[in-house]
Amino acid sequence: MSKIKAEPFLDGHALRITLNDPKGNVLDGQMMGELTELLDSLAGRHELKLLCFTGAGDHFCFGASVAEHVGERAAPMLAAFHGLFLRLARLAIPTAAAVRGRCLGGGMELACFCNRVVAAPGAVLGQPEIKLAVLAPVASVILPLRAGQASADEVLLTGRSIPAPEARELGLVDEVAEDPLAAVEAWAARELAGSSASSLRFAVRAARWRYNRELSAGLEALEQLYLKELMATHDAGEGLASFLEKRKPSWTHN
Repeated sequence: MSKIKAEPFLDGHALRITLNDPKGNVLDGQMMGELTELLDSLAGRHELKLLCFTGAGDHFCFGASVAEHVGERAAPMLAAFHGLFLRLARLAIPTAAAVRGRCLGGGMELACFCNRVVAAPGAVLGQPEIKLAVLAPVASVILPLRAGQASADEVLLTGRSIPAPEARELGLVDEVAEDPLAAVEAWAARELAGSSASSLRFAVRAARWRYNRELSAGLEALEQLYLKELMATHDAGEGLASFLEKRKPSWTHN
């Protein structure tokens, strides 16, 4: 079964991309592979004015697969995950996220990468990686650019889940709406429908000139920090193992 769905809207000028593996819509290897194939297929779709990401069921996404971050699987997992963001940057099609329920870890990174984020009032966003003694490379690059350093520090250093209204105050969410998908589609019809799809891509490239340079350089550096330094510590391995084994971690602080 496919773990993503892609459906046109806005008279064929937009694509709704649904993470389709409820309950958690976890970004595992299969889902990331399907997303990679889809994004690669969009390079010639010059009519597209928006890619809207959403999640099937009650939640947006619980994050990337923790099991696939362990041992020899960590490097290819990170490379595949980071490749999604680099592909989106190269495509330069405007992006939006319609968020309901939990939007955590890699799911929050995908949502907050988008040009517009709309969340339901009951949605919660968070980067809980620090609670597993690891870090979130994508979020570490993009959250200071989206919401400022203070908001990024609050999210990345505490790992707490942040309700949508507070996330809006922190600059992580642009709009809170009862039906976030309908709100995204209404925004697209109002703000993007009359624009040139070609010029929108140039506008995205221009608006994100600094952002994309920092994303590219930052992901390369933080991927190495994660794999070569962080994962050499006891506590990073213990944090992931304790999560998978559903037990309390035992930190050595090394």
